Amino acid sequence: MKAHGPSVRAIAWVTAVCLLGDSMLYIVLPVYWQHYGLEALWQVGVLLSVNRFVRLPLGPLIGWLYSRLPKRTGVLAAVGLACATTLAFGFFNGFVPLLMARALWGAAWSMLRIGGYLTVLEASGGGDRGQLLGRYNGIMGVGSLVGMLAGGLLADLLGVRAVALLLGAVTLAGLPFAWRFVPPTVTPSASPRRDDSVPRRPRLTAAALLPLLSGFATALVALSPLIAARLPDDGTLTLAGFTLGAASVAGVLQALRWGWSPFLSPWFGRLSDGPRGRLPLYLAALGLAAAAFALLALPLPFGLWLVVLLAVMLANTAITTLSDTLAADAAAGSRAVAYMTTYTIVVDIGAALGPLASFLLGAFGPAGVGFACAALMALTAAAWLIFHRRWRML
Repeated sequence: MKAHGPSVRAIAWVTAVCLLGDSMLYIVLPVYWQHYGLEALWQVGVLLSVNRFVRLPLGPLIGWLYSRLPKRTGVLAAVGLACATTLAFGFFNGFVPLLMARALWGAAWSMLRIGGYLTVLEASGGGDRGQLLGRYNGIMGVGSLVGMLAGGLLADLLGVRAVALLLGAVTLAGLPFAWRFVPPTVTPSASPRRDDSVPRRPRLTAAALLPLLSGFATALVALSPLIAARLPDDGTLTLAGFTLGAASVAGVLQALRWGWSPFLSPWFGRLSDGPRGRLPLYLAALGLAAAAFALLALPLPFGLWLVVLLAVMLANTAITTLSDTLAADAAAGSRAVAYMTTYTIVVDIGAALGPLASFLLGAFGPAGVGFACAALMALTAAAWLIFHRRWRML
């Protein structure tokens, strides 16, 4: 096991502080959109989603840059962009400048994510990769949780612009960490030299395709439609005297997931590093998710429905960590940059298509969404089981 844990923790905390501003906006913009000179709520939706669509065409370019530039350079540039995009919400008004800021955040996030994956790959051996990726994902969740809480608690006290300026300044703290701990190395791309006397394996093998399928399927799944369908006709839920809408309920549940992620993600990763390998745990998590999604499609009593929903979230924590780890296993070697870039693009495509797929399936009611998610998880598990037995991948 390599003693490179500090570099993984450092890039994880750098990413976490860069996520502060993004997470804050998901709480602040839907409430305080008029403070920014916006004219309609649809502009809020565009601002909160444009970063995902920007990442799709930029992914290959960023991967190309990482194959030629030191990881430290890429991460430092990403921190600078993240700081600038957060500060923009402290200085600027109007849809167009804020749209440009959110587009820049999409570029920053792709640079951070690919740089983080490559740092973990360089720091880990096969025996600790799951634990390190779990630690990386868990620490990132802390940034999202803190940013969301800061947006919700400080916006009324300090004002939305002051919160953006504060979090933008905090983001700058990522620069010295990135400079100190991110390796100043270039991840090698595949060698252009070719020896025709040595048989070459095809690039599109099951070992390469299945992690991409898993990342896409995990990102495609969305819980918000199932939560909204469970609420009463007025779209609110009253618990302990508090009235919450679908977005608030989803936010509370997401905060819970971010809260347990720093503890559970490394634990799942460490289990997958054990002698039994990743596949048994991964199949168990996919099976739990499939069964729980199918149950969510049924008219369960609210208490039981909530327990099943928490089971879905727990399974999703394991699936996310293990999907990333399986992708990192497939990427280990000379094609690491190209493969992890492809993986991030596929995950972004799934995240972008998830809300659209949920909307289309919503025509069949909550049962349509729940059973579709269950089928997706079951098919992913079946694909891994079949191809593992055939090619002995793991």
